[in-house]
Parts: sequence; C-alpha cells; structure tokens
Amino acid sequence: MSAPEGALAGRVALVTGAGQGVGQGIALALAGAGVSVAVLGRTEAKLEETCRLVRDRGVEAEPFACDVAETEAVPALVEAVVARFGRLDILVNNAWAGAYGPLLDLSDRAFQKGFRTGPFASFAFMKAAHPHLKASGDGSIVNLVTSAMVRWDPTTYGAYAAAKQAVRSLTRTAAVEWAPDGIRVNSIAPHALSPGLRQWTESNPEEAAEFVASIPMRRIGDCEEDIGRAVVALVGPDLRYLTGATVPLDGGQAFFG
Repeated sequence: MSAPEGALAGRVALVTGAGQGVGQGIALALAGAGVSVAVLGRTEAKLEETCRLVRDRGVEAEPFACDVAETEAVPALVEAVVARFGRLDILVNNAWAGAYGPLLDLSDRAFQKGFRTGPFASFAFMKAAHPHLKASGDGSIVNLVTSAMVRWDPTTYGAYAAAKQAVRSLTRTAAVEWAPDGIRVNSIAPHALSPGLRQWTESNPEEAAEFVASIPMRRIGDCEEDIGRAVVALVGPDLRYLTGATVPLDGGQAFFG
C-alpha cells in the first residue's frame, strides 16, 4: 500500500500502550493519516501485531518493548525511537496500570502504582521528548486522562482518578510553559471498547446496559474511529490554536464544565 498523503504525512509518533485497545486505535488512526509510529508496550507479540496493522496502512512502524513505570529507562528509549525514525513529532501517553477499589482496601503500593505509570511516566516521556518535539517546529503531546476525575460517584475509582487528575494538571502546565517552543499539549478523556471494557460488558450485561444508557449517544466509542481519529484531528493543523485543553471523548456522559 502506498503511503497516505495529507497534512501529517511523514511525521513520527510515539504511542505508549499501543499493543491493544485505545493505544492501538490511536496508532492505526495516525497511520491512516500518514504518520509513522513507534509502538510501545509490554507484550512483544501484541506490539508486533500493531506494527503489522500500521504497516498495512503504508507507513513505517517499529516495536519497542518497555514498562513505562521504569522511568529511568525512558530517556534512552526516546533516543532509540529518534535514532530509528530520524525525528519525533507526536507523543501519546496512553499506557496506564493501577488499582481500583475502595480507598481503605488499597495498599500504599497499589495506590502508588497508578502514579508511577501515570504522571511519573508521562512526565518522563514528555521531558525526554521535549527537545525533539521542539526541533519538529510543530510538536504535539496528547495525554490520556479519564472522566472518572469528574464522575458523579467516584466510589472505587479514587486511585485512578487521582493519578489522572495529576496528569491533567501536568498537561496544562506543559502547555503553558512549552507553547513558545512550538509544542501543543492536550489531554483526552475517552470511553472506548477496549478488550478490558469489552470483557466487562460481556461478563456484566445488566450493568453494561445501565452504563451505556448513561451515555447520551447510547454507545461506547470505537478505539480507532472515535478515539484515534479524534487524536489525529487534535494533533493536526486544524486545531493548531488549541492547547492545555481536556477533550472528553465519551459520548457526552461526563460534565467537565
């Protein structure tokens, strides 16, 4: 397949957690816009499959196995991506692993895990990517957060929401500080039918039906078509004046205000 043409053609993106779900959907949508993708994640087989799908869109892809919680390895990892592709224009911090449950049931270690893979990892990638995004002249960062930050009932979501709220604050600060460097920084709060959510809906059909009913658009988003394509728009020239924003991609469910 020939490489796609368009405003983003020839650019390079680094997407964490891209082996499946939302991360994969974002990688595929970017590939469809002509963006080559560094595919990061923990499971090599999943990374290879995403790379295969990305290459089918006519662009380059390379897998990089990593655990984003190991932040000391991030600078060298980013340099390896740039060495492979020659540039870096887009960073998507999607990977996250942490705990859910009532606060009194969470150990300190479980609570802290979401911060290591959330704001700590996002900061490490953002800082390491900064000089390359600045050199691009039109760099863009997209951090993934969650509507659980403003959920009407945050029960069992406390650790998740706290970590993601930190990412949201980090996004806003970087957007302001790095705007003179030609770098835009935004966050998205998506609902998408990732493998985990799909499994939950199939295992809990009644609860899933109630959840879908709480979404004004009455459906859960598609990883590529609803989330990935929104990211393409967000990092493209049509939204070049938008930075520091949190964009809810949840069918109208959450009220961010």
